[in-house]
Amino acid sequence: MKLKKLQYDLTVCRLGNVADIDLKKDFFFIGKTDEEISLVCRTEDTPENTVKRDDGWKGFRIEEMLDFSLIGILSGISAVLAENKIGIFAVSTYNTDYILVKAENFDRAMKVLSDAGYTVL
Repeated sequence: MKLKKLQYDLTVCRLGNVADIDLKKDFFFIGKTDEEISLVCRTEDTPENTVKRDDGWKGFRIEEMLDFSLIGILSGISAVLAENKIGIFAVSTYNTDYILVKAENFDRAMKVLSDAGYTVL
């Protein structure tokens, strides 16, 4: 399985209002529930009016369109990282999964995944 590194720094944040998100930006994930509005975006695109923010994330995506019938893709990756004491923040889209790790763990995460048989692009 191929994993493609994202070439930018990411921020995970909580917002008070969806209107604070610039929907013209080319990379972001929005999660809205009855309890919160969460945003993952490029660090330089983080809205000023965040309630909380956590900078210092790097990410990669599974470089394949994943069929909904596939089982264990994310759990396989997260298991390799967990065995190496690397925490993750995962986001899924219709097509694939994105996995974020703290920047200080990113190179090590790529190495252990490569050692486990994943192809890192």
